[in-house]
Amino acid sequence: MRDPAKASDLLDWYDRHARDLPWRVSPADRARGVMPDPYRIWMSEIMLQQTTVAAVKEYFRAFTERWPTVGALAAAEDAEVMAAWAGLGYYARARNLLKCARVVAKDYGGTFPAVHDELLKLPGVGPYTAAAISAIAFDDAQTVVDGNVERVMARLHDEHTPLPAAKPVLTAYAAALTPSERPGDYAQAVMDLGATICTPKRPACGLCPWRRSCSAWAEGTAAELPKKSPKARKPVRRGTAYLARRVDGAWLLETRPEKGLLGGMLGWPGTDWLDVTVDAPQEAPPIRAEWKTVAGEARHTFTHFHLILTVKTALVPMERVPERGAFVELADFSPSDLPTVMRKAFDLARG
Repeated sequence: MRDPAKASDLLDWYDRHARDLPWRVSPADRARGVMPDPYRIWMSEIMLQQTTVAAVKEYFRAFTERWPTVGALAAAEDAEVMAAWAGLGYYARARNLLKCARVVAKDYGGTFPAVHDELLKLPGVGPYTAAAISAIAFDDAQTVVDGNVERVMARLHDEHTPLPAAKPVLTAYAAALTPSERPGDYAQAVMDLGATICTPKRPACGLCPWRRSCSAWAEGTAAELPKKSPKARKPVRRGTAYLARRVDGAWLLETRPEKGLLGGMLGWPGTDWLDVTVDAPQEAPPIRAEWKTVAGEARHTFTHFHLILTVKTALVPMERVPERGAFVELADFSPSDLPTVMRKAFDLARG
């Protein structure tokens, strides 16, 4: 009979193998009484939503160097924060980041609340993020379940119910293992185990501290878990991006509406993005000009659809006034401030 999994076995492993991450306090430092900064934990958790650790590290360093406290972030200009976020994707997170920082600064005196239910009241903080901040920053024994934890729990219990239907079952498994002592280290330990040992492909079961407790290892089913329901096929949308450059080098840009995809981000004026099976986008140039279609297409995949952009360019005289957007002087223009899909259009136009 297999021994039941124990939090202490995983914590022993974590004490030796914890990842060195810029937002993390090591288990050794934590044992000496050094606690994480809730601001940094919150920032990392928002950035890590649907984004890899590798992609987040440099953004996290840049943000926390530029805005080292929640008060500093709350006082920042929206455009600055959105530009700094460009390229990280899922831009609603950046808007919620600002909203949350301002609520914490105004209503909580610049200090994140330690109570789980209060964290849930903050903009952009859902059940997972609230649990992660509570556990990691405040050592509250909350159950933290991300994709890594779901995978570990599915294998540990040889659970074949496909995701997302399996989420409540996997959460219950995780809750049963969450200890009252060192819950912050434990939450990070399970995530580290999933990220480095119990990986989606070719799990390194021989190195796992829970191997002898793992039902999937005993049954030889680890590599096929967790099961997932088939995903619906993503639709394809088309649109046109208009890149107008004034003779002095200034570019015509617009800030997208606050609500909707890429809300609040700087980008090229364009048409609506329409499902190719329903209708074709109508031409909507932002300024009168002789538009030329660039060879090729800018392609990008969002969470719910694939986008194909036709890119058109034009050179316009100084006196021409746009119907939409505003010209940004060449000295103030940086392609890195644009979201990825807009940079792809720019790169295509540049040739």
